[in-house]
Amino acid sequence: MAGNYLQTAFDQLQAGITVDQWMLLKIVEENSSLPQTELARKPSRDQASITRTLDLLEWKKLVLREPIQGNRRQHSIVLTTARQEFMQHHIGMVEQHQQLSTDGFSESELNTLKFLLLRIQQNR
Repeated sequence: MAGNYLQTAFDQLQAGITVDQWMLLKIVEENSSLPQTELARKPSRDQASITRTLDLLEWKKLVLREPIQGNRRQHSIVLTTARQEFMQHHIGMVEQHQQLSTDGFSESELNTLKFLLLRIQQNR
C-alpha cells in the first residue's frame, strides 16, 4: 500500500522512477559495489528482473556496472553522481511517505514488523 502512495508521488513529481528502482538504488547505496548476483538476493527478486531494472537505471545514468577484476562475467554495481543529486532532490518526499506508512506504530511494533519481514524474506 505504501508503495502505491510513493509511486503516485513519484509520478506526480515526474521523477521518472518506480518504487522498485528506488529500492534497488537504496540497496546499492547501503551496500557499495555489490556484485549483481548478490544484489538480486537482497530484495529477493530473480536475476532477470534485477537485470532489467539495472538496465533502466544505467540508461538513466543512476548506476554503473564496473567489471570485477578477474571475473569477466560479473560486474559491481555502483552509484553515479547523478544518482546522488536525484536522491537529494527526492529524499524528503520519500521519508515523508515512510513516516506516513508507519504512523501510529510503537517502536516495539516496528521492530516486530521488521523482524517478521526479514523472516519472510529468508523463507524465499
